[in-house]
Amino acid sequence: MPRQASTFRTAIVVALVALQSSAHAAEQAVRIPAPAFDDQRSATSSPAIAVFAGGCFWGVQAVFQHVEGVLKAVSGYAGGSAANAKYELVGNGDTGHAEAVHIVYDPTKITYGRLLQIFFSVAHDPTQLNEQGPDDGPQYRSTIFVENAQQRAIAERYIAQLDAAEAYPRKIATTLEHATFYAAEAYHQDYLERHPTQPYVVINDAPKVRDLQALFADVYRPEPVLVMPRPRMLGL
Repeated sequence: MPRQASTFRTAIVVALVALQSSAHAAEQAVRIPAPAFDDQRSATSSPAIAVFAGGCFWGVQAVFQHVEGVLKAVSGYAGGSAANAKYELVGNGDTGHAEAVHIVYDPTKITYGRLLQIFFSVAHDPTQLNEQGPDDGPQYRSTIFVENAQQRAIAERYIAQLDAAEAYPRKIATTLEHATFYAAEAYHQDYLERHPTQPYVVINDAPKVRDLQALFADVYRPEPVLVMPRPRMLGL
């Protein structure tokens, strides 16, 4: 390779590394205490649902797909109506939706409070209301879409606990809402798994999964639970 080309390539690599560090800095993982108030694991409970919004749903989905006890994590939209729950419309920021992830989990293996801890710690920056990393607008807002009064109570007490402990340099901005969830288009599902080398994913989403493994090793699962199973090879 000519010296000039080699120098140019090195400069590009250095620039990309710097960009990655800068972009991910806004969503750096934070080690936070577990919630003091939580639901209890039950040996007889049916699968439960949690819905979280924290910026682009690709990264949030990827995080929870790697959490032990999560049975399914689907990217989609919450906070608006069914009529305009479409990516090209939600992206305008005026439909009322947030890009969200619908999580089905086994409460005998993981609690709602533990999911909240992961959401606040590694999935996004809860001190930013309508922006995450390079994305901004109400469609990227930090929101917990509660399913019932118990979830609301756990979330409210946990936010108060973290604010009182000054776990972050700013107050938590996450809102609590109740809304219907609509699954996103098929091409948005399992996005990190299907596009691991896409620049946006490499810079903004893959670090979140690595943070999950580092901070929550006890619930980290190496193989993600996928919305669309990998195609089987012929003859297998």
